[in-house]
Amino acid sequence: MAKVTRDDVARLAGTSTAVVSYVINNGPRPVAPATRERVLAAIAELGYRPDRVAQAMASRRTDLIGMIVPDARQPFFAEMAHAVEQAANDRGKMVLVGNSDYRDDREVHYLRAFLGMQVSGLILVTQGPSDIAAAEIDAWDARVVLLHERRESPDDFVVVTDDVGGAQLATRHLLEHGHPYVACLGGVEGTPIVGDPVTDHIEGWRRAMAEAGISTEGRLLEAPFHRYGAYEVGLRLLAGPDRPPAVFCSTDDQAIGLLRAARELRIDVPGSLAVAGFDDVKEAALTDPPLTTVASDREAMARAAVELVLDDEEPRDAPRRSRIKQFPSRLVVRQSCGCA
Repeated sequence: MAKVTRDDVARLAGTSTAVVSYVINNGPRPVAPATRERVLAAIAELGYRPDRVAQAMASRRTDLIGMIVPDARQPFFAEMAHAVEQAANDRGKMVLVGNSDYRDDREVHYLRAFLGMQVSGLILVTQGPSDIAAAEIDAWDARVVLLHERRESPDDFVVVTDDVGGAQLATRHLLEHGHPYVACLGGVEGTPIVGDPVTDHIEGWRRAMAEAGISTEGRLLEAPFHRYGAYEVGLRLLAGPDRPPAVFCSTDDQAIGLLRAARELRIDVPGSLAVAGFDDVKEAALTDPPLTTVASDREAMARAAVELVLDDEEPRDAPRRSRIKQFPSRLVVRQSCGCA
């Protein structure tokens, strides 16, 4: 059977191929309702399927958005990817997701792969693009938006939450329960000192402790970002002689691991140990006890990232405030902090 073409649809509908294209792509020019119905009826009768590859070659863009995350197994990144997918679907786009595993070479691999597929744009969740990744981004004519991480480059498009302020809220809240100090589970060695959310969470913790006149010396503890590594750290920390009275965890996944360690060691939370996290992943409401944490509007952040990716009218030399979208953080109080 011969392949049905756009010309066949145009002949049956009594229109030009350009009008058929406008109907299929929902623009760029409007089509009268009656004409649109004739075109859609012809498409259905002939069983026409647009050749997306040919369209991409002609326009140098597909209906795809690439997204690179450090590790989609971690709930925060999984929930953020899902929010981006929903926002992209509302704009008629699909999302390809790649995991960098916190490795520069894998990040570059996915950058090259996605940009080579002529994606409409790229959403990058990163600890900070390497020099090679930055060079790849500059070499391709595609919009790249940094999500959940802030760089100092003047021509970046970024979408972030108030990481410093949110961490301050959580640490202050723990201190308001009367604890003499709050320890912090930070990141691992090599975490970027500028722009990374965990670094900002540590800075918020430091500021809240300084406001209270409390030293942070020896109270910042290295821990992997995921629950499994934090669980191992928690076992050593909570079984030792210097067990802290309260801990602010830079991620909810760390807090989940710490709560598991406390339960295994039969340490009462929040009676003997208060815990707060950051991210408000869905599991945070289901931990035992439910986790006090810091939330951001992930759906709004995802929509903003997709809009920045697809909005070609926003030039690189636009005012910085239009290229940086910052969303507020809010404290979600549950029981792990000591509140009833």
